[in-house]
Amino acid sequence: MTARYCSLAQRSAPAFAPGLTAERLSALIGGRPMWVNGTVVHYCFFDGDTDASVIPVPGTGQSRRVSWVGAKEQRDVVRECFKEWQDLGIGLSFAEVDDRSEAELRIGFQLGDGSWSTVGKDALQVGLNERTMNFGWDLTAPGERATALHEIGHALGMLHEHQSPFAGIHWDDEAVYADLAGPPNFWSRDRTYVNILRKLDPDEVNGSVWDSQSIMEYPFSAGLILEPEQYRGGLNPPGTLSPADKEFVLRWYPPAGPARPPALVPFRSAPIGLGPGEQADFTVEPPETREYTVGTFGESDAVVVVFEERDGEPRYLAGQDDGGTPRNATIRARLVKGRRYFVRVRLYSSWGSGETAVMCW
Repeated sequence: MTARYCSLAQRSAPAFAPGLTAERLSALIGGRPMWVNGTVVHYCFFDGDTDASVIPVPGTGQSRRVSWVGAKEQRDVVRECFKEWQDLGIGLSFAEVDDRSEAELRIGFQLGDGSWSTVGKDALQVGLNERTMNFGWDLTAPGERATALHEIGHALGMLHEHQSPFAGIHWDDEAVYADLAGPPNFWSRDRTYVNILRKLDPDEVNGSVWDSQSIMEYPFSAGLILEPEQYRGGLNPPGTLSPADKEFVLRWYPPAGPARPPALVPFRSAPIGLGPGEQADFTVEPPETREYTVGTFGESDAVVVVFEERDGEPRYLAGQDDGGTPRNATIRARLVKGRRYFVRVRLYSSWGSGETAVMCW
């Protein structure tokens, strides 16, 4: 029997300036969807009477509303799965909020709309009253807890494992198209290609080796995979977080460092010696209330984010990604005396002398 599958929308290809080196492009493609480590990612569940999609009723010329609101038992499964990811000890944390304007992830439960999520910080491009994640079937049914773990994996920046170019999967393409066109998915050929047959860029994938046991791997019935031979009879991952899943998220989001990062003193440059994908954190306690500039220097691609501490929790204030551009990241923000701020700098790559620094002035 064919399983229900997560259906991602095709992501737009990043537009980088011509002439970038292969190493620089590789770092940018791999790091583009990832959150800055130490981010508190807030999520909310749609709960209003008007939180719904309006869909046509075939053959009637009429439409009906389909709610995005999920029952408590459905929400509880999602909460448990956020906790399971966080309990790995990753440096990213999740917090549920009631106010959708405070949430980076906004979750709906529209039945019949499939299960899907935005990938990593692509969620920040979604409108305030739109979903960044949806669950389209009963998560309390046997085996369906894996769906929630899978979609949260996407929210962390992970992609489908079977689309890895390292998987070496040779599909029976027409059998795949026919299988997915029928129940329970009813997918078009385009959707099947985007979510199953299309190979990802090697720099996008979760690792350099295919993990057939990953939570990001679909189960497949017999007759769809021609090679590797051992999967001709089907592929059945366990629906749990694999060792490679855990290694991947801990590599991108290592456990938090010191409770109080070093101070970034105004007008004093702080050198940062980082490798690709590594991050440096600083604390800013402004001596006066005014508009400040935070910026990086050196031949590097980096993302810089400023957080303001509120009720003991860092909340996003401003950020800039200079990846693939000739300029360095520069942020202007009003900082208030008596409040604490955090500056996080994540490096994609560096070149030339490799020397990079950050300063607040």
